[in-house]
Amino acid sequence: MRTLALLLFLIPGLVFSQGYPIKPVRMIIPFAPGGASDFVGRIFQARLGEVLGQPIVIENRAGASGNLGLEAAARAAPDGYTLFLGNVGTVAINVGVFPNLPVTPTKDFISVTQVVDVPGVLVAHPSFQPNSIKELIAAAKAHPGKINYASPGSGSQNRLEMEVVRKSAGLDMVHIPYKGGAGPAATGLIGGETHLMFTTVSSVIGHIQGGRLKALAVVSPKRLAQLQSVPTMVESGFPDSTSGSWQGIFVPTGTPKDIVDRLYAVMLQVMKHPDVVDRLGKGGVEVVTSPSSAAFAAFVAAETQRWGRLAKESGATVD
Repeated sequence: MRTLALLLFLIPGLVFSQGYPIKPVRMIIPFAPGGASDFVGRIFQARLGEVLGQPIVIENRAGASGNLGLEAAARAAPDGYTLFLGNVGTVAINVGVFPNLPVTPTKDFISVTQVVDVPGVLVAHPSFQPNSIKELIAAAKAHPGKINYASPGSGSQNRLEMEVVRKSAGLDMVHIPYKGGAGPAATGLIGGETHLMFTTVSSVIGHIQGGRLKALAVVSPKRLAQLQSVPTMVESGFPDSTSGSWQGIFVPTGTPKDIVDRLYAVMLQVMKHPDVVDRLGKGGVEVVTSPSSAAFAAFVAAETQRWGRLAKESGATVD
């Protein structure tokens, strides 16, 4: 009798998985339209729908540094009909910054695959005299407490990236946190309210090309095609600053393995499509997929530990 009950429990799920998907699939993006995550998600949205044979419905669930969308996705039914486009901030950094985070990403999600790496860039107002990391360090040492830097918040990746530079070089700099994501911080920098900040290339590439901001270094393993004259952080003396704002696909824990495997294979196919690669590349975004779902899970776990350590060392807190 127990064996029969178990079979009755498992068979409907098995049949359901084999027919997947039979209805539209929701993809939660934990940030407002217009940001880097929304940019990435909307570029591969149509192609993913074509390959799966069902529409992909994007739901922007912004708020609390991405935590509202994170929790909504984690609490969704584990049936493959809710995907989460997570990034380094929501999945790896927030765990070490928010003491009462109701979700543990490494436990409450299955990591499917990384999809992109959004390179970062250290940008400054054109009137800021230093034009390189070396000159920035020299200026900050010559004028302690006089140079400030913006960020989307104390616990953000952009703030932690600057903390790596500041602590490594022993610099006394002033942090100016903004609310509402990178947009307000970049707007303030363009307006001359602050001196410099780390942000994603995709969010400021137009301002760099238009001369409203200048780039001092990029956070990427190699120089970017769009900014060939700008050195990497590695070239500037920071060998560990190679990873930008990666993004990946996650599903709630409990999602059947055959659905996870299908999504992994489909996402690799989607992210290799020439149109997707080209459109992302024009926005300064590099397609990066994982060797396997297990490899992506290991990467996420390592990133969680790395950023958690940085958050603790810097004293990053929720604004």
